[in-house]
Amino acid sequence: MPIHNPFGAQSTLKTKAGEFAYYRLGSLKDAGVADIDKLPFSIKILLESCLRNLDEFEVSSDDVRRVANWSPKGNELREVPFKVARVILQDFTGVPCVVDLAAMRSAMSRAGGNPQKINPLVPVDLVIDHSVQVDEYANSLALLHNTEREFERNRERYEFLKWGQKAFNNFSVVPPSTGIVHQVNLEYLAKVVWTNADPKGGPLPVAYPDTLVGTDSHTTMINGLGVVGWGVGGIEAEACMLGQPMYLVTPDVVGFKLTGKLPEGSTATDLVLVVTQLLRKFGVVEKFVEFYGDGLSHMSLADRATIANMAPEYGATIGFFPVDEQTLAYLRQTGRSADHIDLVERYSKEQGLWRQDKVEPTFTQTLELDLSTVRPSMAGPKRPQDRVDLHSVRVNFKDSFKEALAKNAAAAATPALATESGGVATATPASLVPDGAVVIAAITSCTNTSNPSVMLAAGLLAKKAVERGLKVPHYVKTSLAPGSRVVTDYFDKAGLTPYLDALGFNTVGYGCTTCIGNSGPLPEWVSKEIESHDIVAASVLSGNRNFEGRINPHVKANYLASPPLVVAYAIAGNMDIDVSSQPLGTGTDGQLVYLRDVWPTQAEVSATMSSCIDAVMFKKQYSNVGEKSEAWNAIPVKGGELFDWDRASTYVQEPPFFTTLAPEPSPIAPIHGAKVLVLVGDSVTTDHISPAGNIKKDSPAGKYLLDNGVPVMDFNQYGARRGADQVMTRGTFANIRLKNLLVPGTEGGITKYLPTGDVMPIYDASLKYKAANTPLLVIAGKDYGMGSSRDWAAKGTFLLGVKAVIAESFERIHRSNLVGMGVLPLVFSKGEGRDKLGLTGEETYEIVGLDDSLKPTQRLQVIAIAPDGKRTEFTTVCRIDTPVELDYYRNGGILQTVLRRILKNG
Repeated sequence: MPIHNPFGAQSTLKTKAGEFAYYRLGSLKDAGVADIDKLPFSIKILLESCLRNLDEFEVSSDDVRRVANWSPKGNELREVPFKVARVILQDFTGVPCVVDLAAMRSAMSRAGGNPQKINPLVPVDLVIDHSVQVDEYANSLALLHNTEREFERNRERYEFLKWGQKAFNNFSVVPPSTGIVHQVNLEYLAKVVWTNADPKGGPLPVAYPDTLVGTDSHTTMINGLGVVGWGVGGIEAEACMLGQPMYLVTPDVVGFKLTGKLPEGSTATDLVLVVTQLLRKFGVVEKFVEFYGDGLSHMSLADRATIANMAPEYGATIGFFPVDEQTLAYLRQTGRSADHIDLVERYSKEQGLWRQDKVEPTFTQTLELDLSTVRPSMAGPKRPQDRVDLHSVRVNFKDSFKEALAKNAAAAATPALATESGGVATATPASLVPDGAVVIAAITSCTNTSNPSVMLAAGLLAKKAVERGLKVPHYVKTSLAPGSRVVTDYFDKAGLTPYLDALGFNTVGYGCTTCIGNSGPLPEWVSKEIESHDIVAASVLSGNRNFEGRINPHVKANYLASPPLVVAYAIAGNMDIDVSSQPLGTGTDGQLVYLRDVWPTQAEVSATMSSCIDAVMFKKQYSNVGEKSEAWNAIPVKGGELFDWDRASTYVQEPPFFTTLAPEPSPIAPIHGAKVLVLVGDSVTTDHISPAGNIKKDSPAGKYLLDNGVPVMDFNQYGARRGADQVMTRGTFANIRLKNLLVPGTEGGITKYLPTGDVMPIYDASLKYKAANTPLLVIAGKDYGMGSSRDWAAKGTFLLGVKAVIAESFERIHRSNLVGMGVLPLVFSKGEGRDKLGLTGEETYEIVGLDDSLKPTQRLQVIAIAPDGKRTEFTTVCRIDTPVELDYYRNGGILQTVLRRILKNG
């Protein structure tokens, strides 16, 4: 229970919306704890959370003091408990979170408890935006038909989510075809300042900063609105949903000073590509970035959100913009109430969270950018941080694919060959799709579709291009996927929709589409031309990621660009052109048309924005948003307070986490007779561990699906089957690039079953070990579990029967996720490791000293006995770091801890 009035901080705030209690940060200065005036704004928000939630168990007074005394010169490497106001999910990553809640309800019912007590304890919103694909395009029925196919493909998952929407309190679903999760969050869900009933029973509701975590890395887009939030894995999200704190090491904060204004011809997209390149080079991994300087006063909220969105691409935890007048202006524009806007302003000013040009916080490090130096650019062809000035893109493309282009050019120049009959064979005809062809031109992704300035610039460019008579080559797959229906409204009001449609940029869906790889198939004839001639084809998209193989398997070069440049390259049709100086095409009057002829000015864009966007649009589109879709409303709901699990389902299955849950946890006990399932070296990522991508028919997961009557064509991807533990467990450690050193010289998800020496799939070996009641280990090198926070990297490890992971070092989030699943993380003593100790992985292991007296970071002895009887003893550090984590481990995981707590409290 939070302490009633810690540090004498509880105060009253009077606003037009009424009176609110709040926890005044200035009280810490009054009490002599710390001078907080110069703290970065983002640190102040972490501090407020600690102060408000202080209970001396999950959050201690020492936590408050440590955060209040944050130093730009460095801080203790201790973790801060951070309780968020809410959680946001998207459908791919959100389904397993809801599956676990449904399973907790089933377990509660079996234990004789009240299933209705299993609900998220903080507000949770799930936006369905990752499932729509661009199957049909460039016609007026594309949106209708793509939406129909989306519902057909995902019917089973949507039935489950529809049940969750009805069954759970504090849980809302934004139906398909509404918009992209981050744009919906920005335009509708975010409050900047949250209010709620006082959990301590006080008479006034409490006001506090709107904070969140989300199961999508680009959750950071909300940082542009002055809201602290970032992407996490499903286990962390579930913990936060159930009221648990998440833990992060006290972060360094890099200050990024922005001055000046963007010059004519440059867009917010150009700016974000510059910022990404600078910060990636500077090095901000696991750091906070906070923007400041007078340049912010001239920067719209949408431009800020564009920069904040790409924090994962520049490596930061967040890219934060504090609250100021631009924040209030955006809240007005998007239809928030006058009373709420007054609350945001009053609270931010009273708490010292209001940005001013001349008041600068103290940062760990700083860097600076003059906005007037930003030039038009793109990024590619393989990484978002590889920015290229627009005039150099042609050279960049040709240099990047020099060998392939030269090979194709030589093949095209090869003379015709004589036939056996003495005649002359017809030369192989030139491809109908040239090298460098832009076969995909997509206005897509949250990064840019949230920003009216670049979207309207695309519409205005299309208008000018059509009026000059320009067209798009027939091999270009064009698509427009607005981030919300408001975009369609302002395109229509501005009269720009017909011009976009004329160039093939018809709306194909309201979702992530091409940016996440849902570009759909290319026309069959285009694919055949690319394959038969080995064409170096390209995509140009207004997205945030362009990694190899992500956009489409037939596309080798992928370039990120602003929406107007996407339209320009669609018209040009090829990367082998300098669009800054060469013509895009020839107009109906026979005159060459250049980019400068159709590029809209900032004044034109600004005037269009002023005339076609108003708050009424946002209120109309988001009014009763959860019930507007007829297709969504028509989906039947299976079950009431309990989900009606279908044993035949290969998409949604009741996970086994709680099926044998006892009222009390078993005592913590030593691990005896353990065998190594997986032995790996350094830098093994969660992509190596977690199931991802296509499901191969000869893999354990593929065989399972075939055995259950699923044809190969309906396998779908692991991502769509994250709610099915039988599929996901079989896919754990199944990455084709995994190097399991128990089987040296091989790659893929195989291991040696040590009792017999047979080599077999890791999943099959785990079943044999499980039948013999043999506990399992993973032994690893440095940085084990680096990369994205994938919940199934920990869930799958647990379900394979792994009891402990011994590594030289862990990536922070994966270590936390292992504890959250009841798997013990151990670290070799400094200077030791598998090689130094001479471990082969074929030993039998004992982990001694494990009992109910276990303490955080306790040293534990490990004994390894080789097949020849050689005994090796070494000491490890138990990386259960806090009393709360110890409680999780004792109970077998976060969810088990919460479930038992609810059962115990009635």
